[in-house]
Amino acid sequence: QVQLVESGGGLVQAGGSLRLSCATSGRTLSSYVMGWFRQAPGKEREFVAGITWSGGTTRYADSVKGRFTISRDNAKNTVYLQMNGLKPDDTAVYYCAAGGTIRAYPSAYAYWGQGTQVTVSS
Repeated sequence: QVQLVESGGGLVQAGGSLRLSCATSGRTLSSYVMGWFRQAPGKEREFVAGITWSGGTTRYADSVKGRFTISRDNAKNTVYLQMNGLKPDDTAVYYCAAGGTIRAYPSAYAYWGQGTQVTVSS
């Protein structure tokens, strides 16, 4: 079993930055692909970024490429999402997830955190 806890969300002005963290407990994080998803009110949950267990491969949604960076520290069992150049459209609840392969659909991930709210004001 893997437990995931996100932190780092908050309110920021457009153009600002936030760094989200996802701390894990239970099984070691190093054997899992990790992903970040987000869900805005009235919208489906969408893929944001993913990273393999080694950190050697990353994948991003087109909407965040060049602005967001996913990274992981397996020794600390933590995955991060650095978000720069935030836009009001980035407002959502952000979730981290653990799974077997990098996929852009939620069903590919077995474990989920409870989410952290990110609000970007214009």
